Amino acid sequence: MTHTEPLAGIHLILGGARSGKSRFAENLITQAGQAGGGTYIATGRAWDAEMANRIDLHKQTRGDLWHTIEEPLDLCAALRACNQPDAQPVLVDCLTLWVTNLMLEDRDIEAEFDRLCDLVPTLDIPVVFVSNEVGFGIVPENAMARAFRDHAGRLHQRMAALADKVTLVVAGIPMQVK
Repeated sequence: MTHTEPLAGIHLILGGARSGKSRFAENLITQAGQAGGGTYIATGRAWDAEMANRIDLHKQTRGDLWHTIEEPLDLCAALRACNQPDAQPVLVDCLTLWVTNLMLEDRDIEAEFDRLCDLVPTLDIPVVFVSNEVGFGIVPENAMARAFRDHAGRLHQRMAALADKVTLVVAGIPMQVK
């Protein structure tokens, strides 16, 4: 992928697990020619050794061009802190881990979604949001998994409506949706 135009606006990138969505999002920013890479807002938590290894691998692959902010819950505060004149583009990875964290902390999910969706149109910096598309699978067998799927689906719809661009990544191939 060759992408040399400056980034602007909001871009939502969806895809399944290991679809290449994070790599595509990172490349959007680094190949846009923006000096200094970008700011990476990571929402994942290292709940176990396997997740800690995944997080470490992500950090190593990103390299030194990225400034990383680890924020599992207050995504709006992290975005507001980044929203400065001439700031680097921001990559949020990922919205579904953020939803998981909100659920596990028993937060008011709809209120958090409202806060994010109210904030997004006010941002002056380019932001790329990454999220797992979880609606293609079977109906989960337990209530918490169904609630997660439903929350993620509602958030994706709201974010897609706000986004300037929406891309679905399948098997490493980006497909423009909007």
